[in-house]
Amino acid sequence: MNVADKIEQLKQKRAQIDEMGGAERVAKQHEKGKLTARERIQLLFDEGSFREIDKFVKHRATSLGMDKVEVTSDGVITGHGTIHGRVVFAFSQDFTSRGGSLGEMHAQKICKIMDMAVDAGAPIVGLNDSGGARVEEGVDALKGYGEVFMRNSRASGVVPQISAVLGPCAGGAVYSPAMTDFVLMVKKKAHMFITSPYVIKTVTGEETTFEELGGAMVHNATSGNAHFACESDEDAIETIRELLDFLPSNNLESAPRLEMGDLPDRSCEELDTLIPDESNMPYDMRDVITTVLDSNYFVEVHEHYATNAVIGFGRLDNRAVGVIGNQPMVQAGCLDINASDKISRFIRTCDAFNIPLITFVDVPGYLPGVEQELGGIIRHGAKLLWSYAEATVPKFTVITRKNYGGAYLAMCAKPLGADQVYAWPTAEIAVMGAKGAVEVISSYRKEIAAAEDKAAKTQEKIEAYEKTFNVPYLAAERGYIDDVILPSETRSRLVDALRAFENKSEVLPPKKHGNIPL
Repeated sequence: MNVADKIEQLKQKRAQIDEMGGAERVAKQHEKGKLTARERIQLLFDEGSFREIDKFVKHRATSLGMDKVEVTSDGVITGHGTIHGRVVFAFSQDFTSRGGSLGEMHAQKICKIMDMAVDAGAPIVGLNDSGGARVEEGVDALKGYGEVFMRNSRASGVVPQISAVLGPCAGGAVYSPAMTDFVLMVKKKAHMFITSPYVIKTVTGEETTFEELGGAMVHNATSGNAHFACESDEDAIETIRELLDFLPSNNLESAPRLEMGDLPDRSCEELDTLIPDESNMPYDMRDVITTVLDSNYFVEVHEHYATNAVIGFGRLDNRAVGVIGNQPMVQAGCLDINASDKISRFIRTCDAFNIPLITFVDVPGYLPGVEQELGGIIRHGAKLLWSYAEATVPKFTVITRKNYGGAYLAMCAKPLGADQVYAWPTAEIAVMGAKGAVEVISSYRKEIAAAEDKAAKTQEKIEAYEKTFNVPYLAAERGYIDDVILPSETRSRLVDALRAFENKSEVLPPKKHGNIPL
């Protein structure tokens, strides 16, 4: 065979592999409203930048007739390219080739690309669409999953890891996305579960559907296993590209700065009239967040889960920041088990990747109730305290209204390591609300008991307590608040603080790792 023939042979092999599972299976993928693995890769990366790795890899299984089965690229496409000009590594499971099932070589390809990403200091994106372990390969498939999980753990906090679930993801396959930083799912197309509805019915007698058990909205709103619910493959991939703009390539870098065209000292006059006169009236904390951020641009994470808390990314002075806020519109912004977990994980993600944290506080306390106590609110609430105390990135706190009791500390108070704490004049900072305080302060109780009109005396004491204690000035007098500011000044003060602490350096005591209350 001469050189020309060899070149032609290579072109033919490439073309054959690019057909994936064949025209019929590709058509079926499209009929389901799903893109193919290669179409997803082309959308994910900047045009013409993707370079495939291990295109010619084949499985080595011979049992159960596998020696006669061809699985193109062993069911997964791997490689690297650029997204908005920055290098990213990715794998995309090919459902048209043996259902994207994971066998020994399939896993080896994923592991190789993950190793390359860590060595190169670049993010990893996984596009999951797989029937799960390749049963014919038995324990080799299980070994493959284990090696992927090991790499997920080792890469965590070193390079960003993003998973998109674009089809089925069952059994052991679900654990790899769960170990990554962000999980996206496509509505009506993606499903994640450990055991299928069929297995559950056989074992427990419970009847359920794929959507009820493991659909995108179930994991976004109920289980909290997913962070984004997307409308389509295209929407999921565009969300990944957007998300990567807020993340550095690795833990030794900062996220890219993007020119947002907003004035750093812009006044936010609308915030001066945002807080209702009645302290039990709600307002939308997202209005505060979007008003303060550059160009009012905010990407909310975990939007549908634990909605009494708001988390997400934005920019301030063109720099990526992680934003956290209590949501007075839901449960008055109380902290509960799910909100504590949601915020804690986000804090640790931002801290791992050098993203400053801004916390907007309006919290009456931890949610009371037997269900919360028996569910471990102490342990879950402790995660929040732990995460803020552990974080060494710049941390800025703005108290907009209520800030009571243990929740005062949990929402990044000065004793928890906040670098700057600002309070609006509407801030109420105390051990508890006025009504509760009047009920437990002995001198107040005695006066109320001796009064002829107990209701009037109670109201008098509530008003007296509010006037004396439910104000920001006592905390400011003790240095627990750095300044009481006009709401309209919030953006400019945060910009100044971010610039002042841009080179913050904080070193924790040497240790292998802490023992967070999981």
